[in-house]
Amino acid sequence: MEVLDGLPPDHPDAIRSRRDLRRVHHAMGTRGIVLRGLRAMTARHPKARPLRVLEIGAGDGSLMLGVAQALTPSWSGVDLTLLDRQALIDPRTIAHYSEVGWAVTQEVGDVLDWAADLGGNAVHAPWDLIVANLFLHHFEGAQLDSILRFVAHKSLGFFACEPHRNWLALAGSHLIGAIGVNHVTREDSVLSVHAGFNGHELSALWPHQGKLWNVQEYSAGLFSHCLRAERTGLTGLNG
Repeated sequence: MEVLDGLPPDHPDAIRSRRDLRRVHHAMGTRGIVLRGLRAMTARHPKARPLRVLEIGAGDGSLMLGVAQALTPSWSGVDLTLLDRQALIDPRTIAHYSEVGWAVTQEVGDVLDWAADLGGNAVHAPWDLIVANLFLHHFEGAQLDSILRFVAHKSLGFFACEPHRNWLALAGSHLIGAIGVNHVTREDSVLSVHAGFNGHELSALWPHQGKLWNVQEYSAGLFSHCLRAERTGLTGLNG
């Protein structure tokens, strides 16, 4: 478990570390990686774009806000649900989403609870797209399997950007103090790389349903590892 996960949300070190994550995303180029991934998912159908999007482990919602701003105006009228165990989203962030035409719902809960209940709960209505950023590496074994089953069952498409587990990313994690992050972020960065992914580890876990899914797994930038999964035989994300 990473240090931040064990701190109360109002602990000064936790507050600082969550702010640090914005610097980490900038250093990793996460927003650009997510943008390229999402655009690739609709490239074959230029007029198609998701109407209902879920981000799991959304944190304070700032990363997806940057993505939404960059996607405007081609993606408008998006209904976005931000799921996290803690209520971390500032009302000003929600207002910024409104400025680009995205309607935001904040859900406070554990994705494992959602994954355990695939029944008729309204909160589990299908999404066009589910996104995860630096989130899946917090899980392994049965928990990770459960999350991926939930995603495959409840979405038309899925994009995840995770830490790349290799020597370069590990070296970078040990040097992350150079961008001014606190001790929690420095320690968690190393742990994140050790828990990250390489090769085809995620796609091997994907709950394939015959030929219903096109799944691609690849490294991105210097420090990131991505999984992109799209249902096949469809005209696009709500297109």
